Amino acid sequence: MKKFLLSLSVFALCLVGCSSNDASKGEKQKLVVSTWGLNADIVREDVYAEFEKENNCEIIVEEGTTTDRYGKLKANPNYEVDIIELSQSEAAKGYADGVFEKIDYSKIPNAESLISGAAALKSNGYGPAYTVNSVGIIYDKDKVGFEIKEWADLWKPELKGKISIPEITTTFGPAMVHIASDYKGVDIKTDNGKAAFEALNELKPNIVKTYNKSSDLANMFAAGEIAVAVIGDFGIPSIQKEGVVPDAVYVVPASGTYANFNTIDINATSKNKELAYKYINWRLSKELQTKTAVSLNEAPTNKDVELSGDDAKNKTYGDIASRAKAIDYSFANPLLSDWIDQWNRIINS
Repeated sequence: MKKFLLSLSVFALCLVGCSSNDASKGEKQKLVVSTWGLNADIVREDVYAEFEKENNCEIIVEEGTTTDRYGKLKANPNYEVDIIELSQSEAAKGYADGVFEKIDYSKIPNAESLISGAAALKSNGYGPAYTVNSVGIIYDKDKVGFEIKEWADLWKPELKGKISIPEITTTFGPAMVHIASDYKGVDIKTDNGKAAFEALNELKPNIVKTYNKSSDLANMFAAGEIAVAVIGDFGIPSIQKEGVVPDAVYVVPASGTYANFNTIDINATSKNKELAYKYINWRLSKELQTKTAVSLNEAPTNKDVELSGDDAKNKTYGDIASRAKAIDYSFANPLLSDWIDQWNRIINS
């Protein structure tokens, strides 16, 4: 009888222990992240893998352009996306449209370490910026035959049929309009972009096609379709690699560039907000931003991250950041529909 009771007790302890272990493991939560499709393998390894391990979750990724991804979410507020990574201009629309959760920064300790430009988004409850990027020119020096130094060089007749520029609806589409206005020597706010579209019409013979994703751009370079492109600095690694143009030259004109903050925003209808806040805090950490500054070419928004040498190269950091101008989206966004119409008639006709 004693042996029976002892065996029963051991069985009960084992049952309790096993149940406890199963409960502690639990089922994995799924966090749906909507983002660009750039360097997806690296993002999976450097950003997602450790977060999944630490939080016993699985990250599901939705890829696409800024406009397409935001458009889906706006059209269907119950769309199963928890977090969406967007350009600063598109994110501003989301808060105006009531699509995004007002951010509670008390849940994001690492937000205390944001650089001043990124910290400015905190005051209105907008999603934090996890990286800042800017636009420049990348080119195949062997095919171009001369050194490109300034934006005005894009209009040279020697580049006829050699250039690709970002589509107007992409992150740096509005920046391309501003660059064209600068080329004409006109403050874009004085004529709402009239001179800019005159300049774009002059540039058209040099343009092979526009692009929506950096991966499309890499394919065009690899196929020899283009020799020059206007590109955000986050896309440089996809061009400067084997099979594309390893020795491609990237230049940020001395006259300046245009900056963009990429933000992380939470869908107001997300059922995984606690996990979403943890993800945002991880994305802003010194540890991760030091890593992604190298592997993803993301300029950090965490002020504690220090870069030097090659790690600081080709980023909106230091001297380049000091030359980066901000686009006033309160001016640009209301004009965007008209700009898209003019763009399609001039560039895409």
